[in-house]
Amino acid sequence: MIDKIKQLVEDSFDEIVEIRRYIHKNPELSFYEHKTSAYIKTILIGWGISFTEDIADTGIVVLLEGNNPSSKTLALRADFDALPITEENEIDYCSVNKGVMHACGHDVHTASLLGVVKILNNLKQEWEGIVKFIFQPAEEMLPGGAQQMIKDGVLENPKVEKMLGQHVFPDLEVGKVGFRPGKYMASTDELHICVKGIGGHAALPHKYNSPLLAAAKLITELDESFKKDKDHPSVLAIGFVEGLGSTNVIPDKVKLKGTLRAMDEDFRATAHKRMQKIALEVAKYYGLEIDFDIRKGYPSLVNDVVLTESAIVLAKEYLGTENVIDLPIRMTAEDFAYYSHEVPSTFYRLGTANKSKGITHGLHTSRFNIDEQSLKIGMGLMAYLAIKN
Repeated sequence: MIDKIKQLVEDSFDEIVEIRRYIHKNPELSFYEHKTSAYIKTILIGWGISFTEDIADTGIVVLLEGNNPSSKTLALRADFDALPITEENEIDYCSVNKGVMHACGHDVHTASLLGVVKILNNLKQEWEGIVKFIFQPAEEMLPGGAQQMIKDGVLENPKVEKMLGQHVFPDLEVGKVGFRPGKYMASTDELHICVKGIGGHAALPHKYNSPLLAAAKLITELDESFKKDKDHPSVLAIGFVEGLGSTNVIPDKVKLKGTLRAMDEDFRATAHKRMQKIALEVAKYYGLEIDFDIRKGYPSLVNDVVLTESAIVLAKEYLGTENVIDLPIRMTAEDFAYYSHEVPSTFYRLGTANKSKGITHGLHTSRFNIDEQSLKIGMGLMAYLAIKN
C-alpha cells in the first residue's frame, strides 16, 4: 500500500504543486474565500468528483466510499483562508492581492487534501469505510470556520468517528512530521479592557484620578498572578496600551488589549474569574471603574491519545522512525480544536523548511514559504493514515 500511494503521489505531484501555487497567488481573507472555494470546486469537477457546497458559506465537503462503507467514517480537514499580510517573497506565484498572503500555509493544506482525494479515489477498491474531506474557510478569524461547519452538520450524515488534520511547520525540515498525544495547543481569549478615571491637567493632581496608574497596576498584578501559577501552563499578555494623554494631560480613560492562552478548559474558566477579581480589586483601590471584557476564542486542542499513537506508528512505517518527531505543547491556537472536542482527533505537523535553500521563515511572516517537496508527504502520509486508521 505504501508503494502504491507513493507512486500515485509522484504521478500527481506536478498538478498538486500547480494547485498550491495558484491558491498561494490568489489568497483571500477569512469569510471572503469565494474565488478560492470556486477554484477548489473546479478542480473536483475536472476530476469527476462530486461534493457538497455552501457549508459555512464557502466550505466544501467531499465523500468517498471504499469497501464496506458502514465500517467506519473518518474525516480529513484542510483550511483555505489567508492572512492580512503583504508578501515580500520574490517568486513567480507571489500574492497578487495586495495586503493578503498565505502566510500560514493554508494553500499547502488545501492542495495536499486535494491530492489525498485523488489518491484515495484511485484506490477505492483497496480501503474500507467512508472518508469525508472537509475544505474549511475562516480558520484565522473568530468565530472560526470550524465552529460554523460543525453547526451546519459537517460531522453528521454520516457521523464522523475519527478526524485528522495537518499543519505546516517551518521549525521542521522537509521530510519530517511531528505528533503529540493529549493536550497540544492552547485556548485563546481576547481581553478588551477600559480603565475609566478622571482626566485633567497633570500639574493639578487634586483634580484628577489617573487611569494610567490603575492600568499600570492592573498589568503588573495580572502578570504576577499568572507567572506564579506553575501548575497550569498558560500565557497572559497585554499587547496594547492606549492613553492618549500628553506631557501635561492626564486622560479620562486607558484602553488595554491582551490575550489569555490556556491548555485546560477548567483552568481557563477559573482564570477568567481570577482576572475579573484582580480588576475589581484594582478598581476599588484606585476608586475608579474598570470594564473587563473577555471575548472567548478557540478552545484548547486535545489530540486523542489512542488515535495519535496509532498515527505515530503509521507515520513511522511510511516515513521511517527517524522522521517522526515528538512535539512540545504550543501556546498558539487553532480552530481545529473545535473538532477535537467533538470526535477523537489528531492534529499533526508537516515539516516544510529547507535550510540549504534558505526556506526558514516563520508562520505569519511576510517571507514564509515552503519546500514544495513537503507536498509529497502532505498528501501521501495523510492518505496512508486515512486508509489504515
